[in-house]
Amino acid sequence: MLSDLELLIRLQQLDDSAAKVRSKIDSYPNRLETLDALVAERKRQLEAGQERLTHERADRQAFENELAQIQTRLSRCKDQLMEVKTNKEYQAMQTEIAVAEEKVHRLEDVILERMLDGDKLVADVGRLERELIDEQRVVSLEHDTIERERNELEQQLEVASQTRAKLAAEVPPKAMALFETVSRQRKGIAVAEIRDGHCSSCQVRLRPQLSNDLRSNEHLIQCESCQRILYFGLVKTSAS
Repeated sequence: MLSDLELLIRLQQLDDSAAKVRSKIDSYPNRLETLDALVAERKRQLEAGQERLTHERADRQAFENELAQIQTRLSRCKDQLMEVKTNKEYQAMQTEIAVAEEKVHRLEDVILERMLDGDKLVADVGRLERELIDEQRVVSLEHDTIERERNELEQQLEVASQTRAKLAAEVPPKAMALFETVSRQRKGIAVAEIRDGHCSSCQVRLRPQLSNDLRSNEHLIQCESCQRILYFGLVKTSAS
């Protein structure tokens, strides 16, 4: 195999590996954003639960205040009942007492129902608080893991960059210039293998003569469609 071609294949392998590492590093901000969104949603749910509990307590307090007022009026009516002097006044007082007692029973039922609802809301808020704490703990651990992974990958990129620089220095300037030009034009893929008579990158079928010329891997030959540098067969090289 032409030594220049072998060097370019190794360069491509290094670039492919580095691209995968960069892609993973680039994915971390979205992962962190997703994790933070989970915590934000837990906080929103907790705040909504706390707000419902506050409103429920305020409503129940209003009913309790109304009940206290009616009970005070009812007590006063009962005290005044013995002081009325006519049957008409007595019947009117009895009617007022009956109405007040009916309101007392109704408000007591409402307050009891509100107390049960309040107990459920208290339990819900407690559960949401625990879920938030758990979510924050999980997210914090995941943040630490992502930061550690990112540091490790950035170190790998640094080592790969140094290795690439040494390897690139071994490539003749003309071949290196061709590699860099095609790489820029083809999204980082400058070298492609021939598979079943096709360029493995653009999938265009090669002319039979071109395929024959490539079998020896003794020349730098470009794909007539995508201009990538081609090689024949599963060439095993080391990227390190």
